[in-house]
Amino acid sequence: MESGLYVVATPIGNLADLSRRALEVLEAATLVAAEDTRHSLRLLQHFNLRAPLQAYHEHSGARAQQRILEVLAEGGVVALVSDAGTPLISDPGYRLVRAVQDAGYRVVPIPGACAAIAALSVAGLPTDRFLFAGFLPARPAARASQLQSLRGESATLVFYEAPHRISETLDALCREFGEAREALLARELTKTFETVRRDTLGALREWVAVDANQQRGEIVLVVAGAAAVERALDEELARWLLRLAEDLPAKRAAAVVADMTGLRKKVLYDYLVQHRPD
Repeated sequence: MESGLYVVATPIGNLADLSRRALEVLEAATLVAAEDTRHSLRLLQHFNLRAPLQAYHEHSGARAQQRILEVLAEGGVVALVSDAGTPLISDPGYRLVRAVQDAGYRVVPIPGACAAIAALSVAGLPTDRFLFAGFLPARPAARASQLQSLRGESATLVFYEAPHRISETLDALCREFGEAREALLARELTKTFETVRRDTLGALREWVAVDANQQRGEIVLVVAGAAAVERALDEELARWLLRLAEDLPAKRAAAVVADMTGLRKKVLYDYLVQHRPD
């Protein structure tokens, strides 16, 4: 096999999803650079592979990168793997890829499983445009700020979330996007207890709250993009609409803004229903 850095997608749960090509690269590897060597060792042992492992993660320093470059300089094959799925999706491997490319060595993608793409494929939501937002901030204020910046985004949104934060995140999504926004919760994809459910954010929040099983495992949230009114309303106009609704009935406030802007009264009214404080 030709020398280079091979970015190898590994299963996100079901080990049968490891491609034949990925297996060939791991068999030929001079070195496997892994996010967590203990996790990747189990994968290699399952397929009876004996390639040496080296940790490469967000805390790895220049020494780990230098060793990989030395292997490549000697004509070796390095396989970069993450704990699950496609490397560089919500992990820091891009630094290594840049260093290898800058040094003049080949970087070869070995595609395969990716939790974000798997969830999108079964979401029943538009996939012609999507935005992968990774993990939201753990702190409530930072999380709210990021969601506010995404509230008017028309592309389908994809988030990863930790099980211990899923209830808080659904609460925040309901506050910032409105309970009526459609979304999909995909949990433990390809594993024994896989769960896939599409509903409104409000309904998903209630479902997770009463079913502790939905607060376990690896979770992907796919959220519908903003409706036409949210795309049309800039931040200042939305504030005016909400301010008018403090003194006028929602239908009247929507009618006034519709007369001023040419926007449809119904979509303005729907926006107020979703966003006006009780």
